[in-house]
Amino acid sequence: MPSARRAGSIYRRCECRDGTGKLLGSKCPKLKKKNHGSVALRQELPPDASGKRRTFRRTGYDEVTKAQGDLSRLQAILELAGADEADQQRVGDYLADINRRRGDIPQVDEVKRRLGVGVPLDGTTTVAQWLDRWMATKKTRDTTNAGYRSHIRVHLAPRLGHLRLDRLSVGHVQAAFDAIAEDADTVRAENAARREQEQRAAWGRPGRPPASERERLAVERDRLAAMPPYRKITGLATRHAIRRTLRAALNRAIAEQLITFNPAKYVELGSSSRPKGLLWTDERVARWRATGERPSPVMVWTPEQLGAFLDEAECSSRLYALYHLVAHHGLRRGEGVGADWANVHLDGPQPRIDVLTEIVVDGWTPVETVPKTDSSMASVMLDRGTVDVLREHRVRQDSERRAAGPKWTETGKVFTTETGAWLHPEVVSKEFRRLVELAGLPPINLRDLRHGAAALVKAGGGDVHDAKVKLRHSTITLTSDTYMELFTEYEQELTERAAAAVPRARRPRDGEPAAEGAEPSGDADSGGVEA
Repeated sequence: MPSARRAGSIYRRCECRDGTGKLLGSKCPKLKKKNHGSVALRQELPPDASGKRRTFRRTGYDEVTKAQGDLSRLQAILELAGADEADQQRVGDYLADINRRRGDIPQVDEVKRRLGVGVPLDGTTTVAQWLDRWMATKKTRDTTNAGYRSHIRVHLAPRLGHLRLDRLSVGHVQAAFDAIAEDADTVRAENAARREQEQRAAWGRPGRPPASERERLAVERDRLAAMPPYRKITGLATRHAIRRTLRAALNRAIAEQLITFNPAKYVELGSSSRPKGLLWTDERVARWRATGERPSPVMVWTPEQLGAFLDEAECSSRLYALYHLVAHHGLRRGEGVGADWANVHLDGPQPRIDVLTEIVVDGWTPVETVPKTDSSMASVMLDRGTVDVLREHRVRQDSERRAAGPKWTETGKVFTTETGAWLHPEVVSKEFRRLVELAGLPPINLRDLRHGAAALVKAGGGDVHDAKVKLRHSTITLTSDTYMELFTEYEQELTERAAAAVPRARRPRDGEPAAEGAEPSGDADSGGVEA
């Protein structure tokens, strides 16, 4: 129930002084005059933390109506706290501070807003305090929140957290992101230096190095041990993601009317385009083997390379069916690991898998959730070859169930451990990397295996729209930004293959021997005219 209205009053206060500057008070001879002195107000405040009584006083009003207006505002502010003792003390502390420094009495709506969101009433909320408050109210899924927390903990709080929220400027935010970019350059240089030092510290020949070389290598290895370890580089795309986190938090502060301007909106970071998908052509493979550099963050195997990987996986891994499904039908890692047998339909004229659940990682803990976007929750049509692979996998899983006996955990998942438990997504990625190395193939990430499904769409005669449907993207722009260059490359390769598939008995070019069985042409014996 609301608290009782605390005592408050309007009165006149004599400001007359004697020759020494001392207030006359009750000795003033003018007190008997009706309008002598200035108007003042008095309002009782909630007691402080120790229980001591407090009073708000203000003098110097030239009109009773102005004093009455401020008194009414004070009483309305006090009513905001209701019966909550903590809020009453917060409001009392706030008004006592205003009384001490003779600050302006705030509007009721401003205090109500600040009291409602749990931020300091005096406007001294820092960026770090607001980011913590914002995260406490986020309703997005755990893995998304983990990304926000990482951005806040690693980048935003250390560089901006100490600043007052209502004084955060474009200059503050720009300086913070410039510092993040400079740190990224430093880490990139340190990583490159460590990579070079590793080469100097390694004996790259067979057998044990001679004594002279062992001494040199020991020195180089000591230098390597003293260097900073490899660190992750905060690239441009990550900096854009960090800015999106800050913009979202500040937009919420604007909605709560704590600030009126979002400085993160005007920070310049440079263009952040999506990495383009490129094929591992023979030329690129040769360059990678020579330099160790990948041409693009998104690399895609050719059908021949993919076939070599799947052959290796079929012989060497119990997770072959999972990699086959991802490679041919573009499921994400979490969608494959989270697939339920109840949502797999192998019989009937249109075999399919309904993507309704996924297993993602929150820190290191696997968490089952629904796919991130509505477009991802869809049915994926299966080809006959994939149907056969999944049926064989189910037979294998039944054998593992019988072998595990009472140790088996029935989760209903398509892909599990040998005892039926959930597969950890990172275990799937680790096994994928092992198989890539075993097959001697150029490197791709497990996510790139999904990208390769787009290439198979093109190889099968489809276009970008067909790839959008296959990968369940929300917009065709997302598909086009990533795969258009890949499709152009694939178009050229298919064009060359199509041309080479036509047998020809070509006329020899200058300096070339005539093809076996080819008819001579253009000479005197064949009826030609001599020059």
